[in-house]
Amino acid sequence: MADSEDLSRPLETFEDLLPYFDAGPKPKSDWKIGTEHEKFGFYKVTHAPVPYAGDTGVRALLDGMKTLSGWDGIYESDDIIGLKQGMASITLEPGGQFELSGAPLEHLHQTCTEVGAHLSDVRTVTDKLGIGFLGLGFNPLHSLEEIPLMPKGRYKIMRDYMPKVGRLGRQMMFRSCTVQTNLDFGSEADMVKKFRASLALQPIATALFANSPFAEGRTNGFLSYRAHVWSDTDPDRTGMLPFVFEPGMSFARYAEWALDVPMYFVKRNGEYLNLAGRSFRDFMAGRLPELPGEKPTMKNWEDHLTTCFPEVRLKTFLEMRGADAGPWSRLCALPALFVGLLYDDAATEAALELVKDWTAEDRESLRRTVPFLGLKAPIRGRSAQDVAKDVLTIARQGLRARAKLNASGDDETGFLSELDEIAASGMTPAQRLLERYHGEWGGNIHKIYDTCAY
Repeated sequence: MADSEDLSRPLETFEDLLPYFDAGPKPKSDWKIGTEHEKFGFYKVTHAPVPYAGDTGVRALLDGMKTLSGWDGIYESDDIIGLKQGMASITLEPGGQFELSGAPLEHLHQTCTEVGAHLSDVRTVTDKLGIGFLGLGFNPLHSLEEIPLMPKGRYKIMRDYMPKVGRLGRQMMFRSCTVQTNLDFGSEADMVKKFRASLALQPIATALFANSPFAEGRTNGFLSYRAHVWSDTDPDRTGMLPFVFEPGMSFARYAEWALDVPMYFVKRNGEYLNLAGRSFRDFMAGRLPELPGEKPTMKNWEDHLTTCFPEVRLKTFLEMRGADAGPWSRLCALPALFVGLLYDDAATEAALELVKDWTAEDRESLRRTVPFLGLKAPIRGRSAQDVAKDVLTIARQGLRARAKLNASGDDETGFLSELDEIAASGMTPAQRLLERYHGEWGGNIHKIYDTCAY
């Protein structure tokens, strides 16, 4: 994987797939924190979504960011579709959701500095364009038909395939936003522990960050509609992955699962070839009718792994995917939560102890009830609120232990404060928004564009 020859070498056997994951483990001294967050663009005067083209569109925004901060443009055909600067990137989700994929950083103070600098740069450019950005898990006002499609070839393929495998996949693509964190592991065994702890507790994060109670100008009956949407997107590539908790979990076991996730595409000469529904196993055997005799490369495998969407995703790191987007403070709180749980051995063991008796049915039930009930969701005689309090205690202990080992002694526990308040009150962010909607907003959803704008 280190050079272009490795990336272009044909993959012919199952064992050829594993070096991708084998490159993941790192010594603890090299563990980093990556944070990604998405946000909805809107015109400040009308609250309409922002199209790609035009003098005040997404393309103009990307060009403005490129000029302001010296980012390098990422292009597809003649369209600028993203930006890159060092290890960080800015990308577009299908409906124009604007995503920062942050650089791998050493501590959470750097994470918040990065997020703050990004939002400041965005405001500098968007103020001239009349654009604002909204921190929510789901578009509160606009129908699917009102959302523009960004000019990325893979999104056209996904849009056309989604209705074949689930009812809500297009809603996920065009109308949802998340905040995610990417964390390292020290070995295959360490990966398994962290995968199990974080996957079991992902619905707890969903409850703490639930922030999508509106759709098409009214309440939608959920606290995290974004999380509900994921439950009916595509069962082949989403969910709680029961095999992760079974004996024998390994890089190879995840690769076996990913092999059976239907393909979306391969890239050839800069273009996306539609292979939606095809088998990667057939690709390795040279049996794809669209590419007769051709076999995949490691780059094709890497691309394929990005089309797997479980609640926690394995790459050369672990990606936490359960939270709704929200305000600046919670963009910093999500990595704090999982760094506290996963970057201290004692904290990880305590998290595993907390969930050790949960069955696959328990975990799936929690995942499906949290979007409705938030912190009131039941789990083995307890509530998600009870578990969230325990999880935050463990995370705080993990962050304190981490500070003792940090040469600078930086205390990162303050980033959990907002989550402490949510867990103590039992009131999710969505419920706070609903209170305002039914109270001071007088049922006017447009008020959210003032309350939740960055």
